[in-house]
Amino acid sequence: MCSVSIKQALPWWAKIVAKIILSRLPFGYRFWQRLNLFKLGGMEEPEYAREVFAVHFDRVDFPRKAGGFTALELGPGDTLFSAMIAYAHGAAQCYLIDVGRYARDDLGPYRAMADVLHKCGLTAPDINNAENLTQLLNICNAQYLTDGLHSLKTLPADSVDFIWSQAVLEHIRLNDFHDMVDEMHRVLRPGGVCSHRVDLMDHLSDALNNLRFSTQLWESDFIARSGFYTNRIRYTEMLEHFEAVGFDIEVAGVDRWGTTPTPRAKLRKEFCKLPDDELLISGFDVILR
Repeated sequence: MCSVSIKQALPWWAKIVAKIILSRLPFGYRFWQRLNLFKLGGMEEPEYAREVFAVHFDRVDFPRKAGGFTALELGPGDTLFSAMIAYAHGAAQCYLIDVGRYARDDLGPYRAMADVLHKCGLTAPDINNAENLTQLLNICNAQYLTDGLHSLKTLPADSVDFIWSQAVLEHIRLNDFHDMVDEMHRVLRPGGVCSHRVDLMDHLSDALNNLRFSTQLWESDFIARSGFYTNRIRYTEMLEHFEAVGFDIEVAGVDRWGTTPTPRAKLRKEFCKLPDDELLISGFDVILR
């Protein structure tokens, strides 16, 4: 669900052109990933993946049952390390939901992940006899679901204790966002909790260049499928979505620019009229109960 990245030296508009062209060429995601042109976040690094999970897991509290808890990650990206990490933290079941099958299926990185968990004093799943990713997921009692919102809708109500995501919510299509939040609320058990990191930068040059475009153009399939889409929902509006479905909200942290990174005069009217306090927020962490 995270956007792809292209060399940082390119200006934002050149990155848009490059991503549009590359996304139309007849090569799969793995081809571009091997060239380091397309990458869904940093989840191929075992230590980084462990640290991301630890940040979300350590700052929340939810009932720990004797048989373990049920976890759900939105947007696992390039690997399914999270299934192993959640297992090592006591998860009895884990759902990993994405909008496509992006995860690596060679087991080398997963064995490296097991080594990292062992070094941290955690009980890693025993994957020594796993011959493929399906067997590894079975060992972790995890399911990899790759149809986004539709996959989330297949889960039973009140079935998940802990939901987390890292820079994923901003990539959910605008028209699907409210339904996605509503589904998170539906599947969460009473006493369960969500932890999300939301990145409000443009994913082009860490600014607000995505706010330059009309809604009609930006929400078109042409743009949304080109690898740099974000839904452009700003901080206050996103909190309103959470509140509207019934979540109790705790903002765990807010990051701000010192000055607006993209000239206000270059933004579309609906964004140009937002107060500085709103436009200066580059990201935030939120806990939902």
